[in-house]
Amino acid sequence: MSGRRRTSTTSPTLPRRLRATLLSTGALLACTSVVVGCGVIPGVSGGSGDGSITVMTWAPENTAATNKPGMPAMAKAYARWVNSKGGINGHKLNILTCNDHNNSVDAATCARRAVKENVVAVVGSYSQHGRSFLAPLEGAGIPYIGGYGVTDDEFTSPLSYPVNGGEPALLAGLGEQLGTTCGPVSLIRPDTIAGDELPVLIDSGLKATKHSSATDQRAADDATEYSKQTRAALENATSDPARNGCVVPALGDRTDNFMDSFRRDREGYSKVGVGTVLGSVDQSVINATGGASSPYEGALVTGWYPPASDSSWDAMRKVISEHAFEDNRVDPADAGVQTTWIAYTVLSRAVESLGEGDVTALTLRRTLDDGLKVATGGLTPTLSWRFEDMIAAVDFPRLVNADVTFQVVRKGRLATARKGFVNMSKTLESAD
Repeated sequence: MSGRRRTSTTSPTLPRRLRATLLSTGALLACTSVVVGCGVIPGVSGGSGDGSITVMTWAPENTAATNKPGMPAMAKAYARWVNSKGGINGHKLNILTCNDHNNSVDAATCARRAVKENVVAVVGSYSQHGRSFLAPLEGAGIPYIGGYGVTDDEFTSPLSYPVNGGEPALLAGLGEQLGTTCGPVSLIRPDTIAGDELPVLIDSGLKATKHSSATDQRAADDATEYSKQTRAALENATSDPARNGCVVPALGDRTDNFMDSFRRDREGYSKVGVGTVLGSVDQSVINATGGASSPYEGALVTGWYPPASDSSWDAMRKVISEHAFEDNRVDPADAGVQTTWIAYTVLSRAVESLGEGDVTALTLRRTLDDGLKVATGGLTPTLSWRFEDMIAAVDFPRLVNADVTFQVVRKGRLATARKGFVNMSKTLESAD
């Protein structure tokens, strides 16, 4: 997560997220009244006039912070697969990709390009700059389907259709997972706006187990080493001689850099546990850092989906094997790749539900808003975005899937620590 200066335009009389929701809703209503003025032409599919449909997938690539190159690569592989079968409901799928470079200017540029290209949706994407990209999409009425869930805006915008519980569900779930086993907990997180939300979320999970709050440690998300942070985290985690503490690095791609420092520094301290979330670590990272001898061995990990070894991923693996053309960016164990697969599953079901009707940004929104139910083969609960399907968390009014999975690194492999999904709805609803 890239560092940036904090600014505030919040009304003194309205909570920030409620105000964002009202503004977003106002923009959407304005577009409904003056559709052509907002860039959406009724009855015209996003494409070249040949019955094809065009969507966009974006993510940061080749940056100094978190990168998700597998997401646009997965989108391309998905398109090759569905087009080899005649498209989605007879529509050829065109994929546009964009690199947001982990900055707000390029995120907005990607969104404006999506508007200019008349895409029907932005699907399976990652960006930390929700306000920058959602404002152009809302102005044009373009739905944002299956974002990674790294920003609060993805859970407030009426044009966002999340497929997972994002960072909120992961951190709340990790708090519950750690609260029953750990002594003092040290959270190391990015010194960014998105990072500012993480202590509240992990504390909501800890609180649910009657555990004290985590110690909040900020860190640059583009640093190359973290010795200062590891030593402070270890001091805190070993401060209670009666219980082994836990260290929680939540630094995205830079978690591995943190663990390099942690591996060196931990030898001078008593035993300390590790907890983290998928997105900060996955099976490929564990393999690259030593497998069973990795510093992640024994770590508690919270994810959105079943472990990558689960048979429910077989369909995605087959598509990657046959249509990714040995593209090493497409790692089936990567949470971004998995999210993109699920997001395109939603897109396909939505297009199929339209039958012979036009596929536009407006018709996709309508079918999603009207209660379309999407089964994902056990990767998530059945997804639906009606008002009554959303959880009662004031800060995350668009969140419909609060399920997480509890996993553990055992003998160098991510394995199930608790069978099935664990629902975080009540924990998130009580988060302060």
